[in-house]
Amino acid sequence: MNSYTEVLRQKAAETGSIICLGMDPVIEKIPIKEQSPEKRIVKFYSDILAATNSLIGAAKPNYAFYAQYGFPGLRALKKVITACKGYKIPVILDAKRADIGKTSEAYAKEAFEFWKADALTVQPYMGMDSVQPFIEYCKKGKGVYLLVRTSNKGAADFQEKGMDGKPFYMRLAEKTVEWHQPGTGGVVGATNIEELREIAGYFNDSGKEIPLLIPGVGSQGGNAADTAKALANHKIHRINSSSGINYAYEKYGTENYAEAAVKAVRELNSEISF
Repeated sequence: MNSYTEVLRQKAAETGSIICLGMDPVIEKIPIKEQSPEKRIVKFYSDILAATNSLIGAAKPNYAFYAQYGFPGLRALKKVITACKGYKIPVILDAKRADIGKTSEAYAKEAFEFWKADALTVQPYMGMDSVQPFIEYCKKGKGVYLLVRTSNKGAADFQEKGMDGKPFYMRLAEKTVEWHQPGTGGVVGATNIEELREIAGYFNDSGKEIPLLIPGVGSQGGNAADTAKALANHKIHRINSSSGINYAYEKYGTENYAEAAVKAVRELNSEISF
């Protein structure tokens, strides 16, 4: 059984890409008419996957974007994950789970055994006992991305505050190393390149392979080329783009959303040139 990091490395070698396709459905922006929300979402992403699967290194459906549409959205999520699996694309379920130990065990079982995700985003703020049930799945070839330094503006409210002489995000980075099993990684936003470089450097110096999931490129202001330059080991990291690929048809002024997604992915791959 391959570790999650080895799965990432192999996929990057196969596709020549570390782009992660964020899959965040907004019904009002999906240009498919006269179908149920479930069918619209599934067709939209099935078409995009058919066009881009050989150009991307992972996919990241955001649980909330599906759950907002109730059971039709959740059924769509299951079908979208199944479609990704059909193309052998690693699936990162962006659900930001964690709670007391028994609840985390239930969340982990849901993510990895029901949804069949390859990896999951996890909030580490409740401490080791809330994180450990997820990390246990790393021993089964799954991945866990702990939130270390997120890309949103409000991250500064807590993550940049000092704690024993270091910013809190560096304490989270330290715990990521301390709790590490092969497949344990971190979410680090692209919106502050210096912090990204600092955290990536710390992980590299630890001597452990710690994959990064990097949101914030595109609509949140992160630059793909600058982000790639800040990374020392491209093949196990993933740079995420969601709306910039999903709704690229708006930017390019075309109704062919799948063709526009291909163009957006190719542009990102060109900027990264890993």
